[in-house]
Amino acid sequence: MIAMTVREIAGLVGGTLDRVDDPDATIVGEVVIDSREAGEGSLFVAIAGERVDGHDFSGAAIRNGAVAVLAEHLVDAPAIIVPDALKALGALSREVLVRAAAHVTVVGLTGSAGKTSTKDLLAQVLEQFGQTIAPVGSFNNEIGLPLTALRLSPETEFLVLEMGARGKGHIAYLASLTPPRVGLVLNIGTAHMGEFGGREQTALAKGELLDSLPTAAEGGLGDIREAVVGW
Repeated sequence: MIAMTVREIAGLVGGTLDRVDDPDATIVGEVVIDSREAGEGSLFVAIAGERVDGHDFSGAAIRNGAVAVLAEHLVDAPAIIVPDALKALGALSREVLVRAAAHVTVVGLTGSAGKTSTKDLLAQVLEQFGQTIAPVGSFNNEIGLPLTALRLSPETEFLVLEMGARGKGHIAYLASLTPPRVGLVLNIGTAHMGEFGGREQTALAKGELLDSLPTAAEGGLGDIREAVVGW
């Protein structure tokens, strides 16, 4: 991750500090949601799941080297307390992208099928031209996408992001966290059609990626929907 202090992160995500002895301690490691993956200089994000509550593993994350915990309530560890850890994670990834905008090209891709394999192939190609970050597996939701973006370093030149959706508004939200410079809609198929409400609704949801691309005034191609035959 691009280095930031605990105090700085708290300000960016609207959090308050608790049990933090040194607010100027710097996060230089990875941002993780699994305490077992916490290492020296990392930030542990405590997410409450259906079966496991990350808050219960805050102490373990600190013992493994994490500097602080991003949590929704007080824990037995140095913490940044926020109302919603997922939204705070997204806000942090957005700020990292803002800081890296001058040297990183963000490529976003979506589709009903083939996202992960296309992402892997694209990352292998771009790696030949500069340091490239891409998701592990199919990290393509409101947790996986910001975690991927937060792996950026000052040397990163390309960020390839897979964007999944379960309905309208999901891709728009992901794209707002990591605004793409390049967008790919691979296909509009029948996968998860029940969740979207039909192929037309699927197309509208996937098309949110196109809506997020730069306008002509911003150096983009303008109204990209009109350029897509049959959209």
